[in-house]
Amino acid sequence: MKGISMIKRLSRFFLLFAAFLVFATQKAHAHPQSSAYLTLHASTTGLTGEWHLALRDLEDAIGLDVNDDGSITWAELLSRKEAVCAYAQSRLHLLGDGQMGSLRVKELLVDNLSDGAYAVLRFEVDGFQRPRRLEMNYNAFFDIDPKHRGLLRLDHDGQIQLGVFSPTQPSQSFEFGVATPHNPFFTFLKEGVWHIWSGYDHILFLLALLLPGVLLRRDATWQPVADMRTAFVKVLKVVTAFTVAHSITLSLAVLGFVHLPSRLVESAIAASVVVAAFNNLVPIFGEGGWMVAFGFGLLHGFGFANALRDLGLQHGQLAVTLFGFNLGVEAGQLAIVAVFLPLALSVRSLLFYQRFILRFGSAAIMVVASTWLAERVLDFKLLPF
Repeated sequence: MKGISMIKRLSRFFLLFAAFLVFATQKAHAHPQSSAYLTLHASTTGLTGEWHLALRDLEDAIGLDVNDDGSITWAELLSRKEAVCAYAQSRLHLLGDGQMGSLRVKELLVDNLSDGAYAVLRFEVDGFQRPRRLEMNYNAFFDIDPKHRGLLRLDHDGQIQLGVFSPTQPSQSFEFGVATPHNPFFTFLKEGVWHIWSGYDHILFLLALLLPGVLLRRDATWQPVADMRTAFVKVLKVVTAFTVAHSITLSLAVLGFVHLPSRLVESAIAASVVVAAFNNLVPIFGEGGWMVAFGFGLLHGFGFANALRDLGLQHGQLAVTLFGFNLGVEAGQLAIVAVFLPLALSVRSLLFYQRFILRFGSAAIMVVASTWLAERVLDFKLLPF
């Protein structure tokens, strides 16, 4: 009966939570991860390409909203075409067999991707024809957003090579005509680790779930677990539930089976952190932390899915990149647990942990996550992260 009651409470809560999100995100403007998508095609006649640059990023970099009314029109984008092209040409440098190439923009278009509107620059590369070795240096938007990633898809000789540009790796090189194509597994494995470590909302959600991992709720108070094994089992349930849920929705979204608007996902993730922290102060789910981890973990799986899908990968590459990225996410998550759990176990019997770290930590997480939620619903920016 107790289990049935818990399921009913969970069902009612998640229905109310979903209704709130639908209402709140009708006017929400999400703050998704900054990404750009660069596609290069190499043929015997030379290099051509397309570069998708988010309008929101261009607005921050060079300004597109001429009349400052909060929206960017096609006419405003056209009026800033020269500035857009100049910015792109100054932020992407190519060397073919040691010879400098230059971007010659042929068309400026607009495309709507899963996380918003993008300017599309179609270009040709002048200065060399078909090099054996291509070196690229990419530094778009890094100065205004250190989390920005440039996702590259290089098409040549029937092969697809992938790359990710970041502030720590702005340059990459590629060999044409090599027998073994570039394997993107390790590239996206590293990106998965980076995603969980740089995703503050993911980290705070995980910490909110881990804080009571070394305690048990008895007689309306938190009490320390008797031994390490009990704590390990509790934490294992939470981490496993979060991992399974995160993996399910990440896979479904990347493979195109499920799609949620980016602004809905961003608001939902912020709200999930609030609820997870609140549960530590006023237990709604009792010892059902793993259920919270699974239910809201489904939302967190959409965090990077849109970027992988918008890269336009083929099925073979999609499987490799998805597996590598997901494995990286889990490795990053386990690293956080490996640091947190021994420390929490060593102080779990202290009232300082039960009354200060748990309560103050959860309250602090609630404040930060509530601010994120307000920012995403009311369209303002207060926190620098």
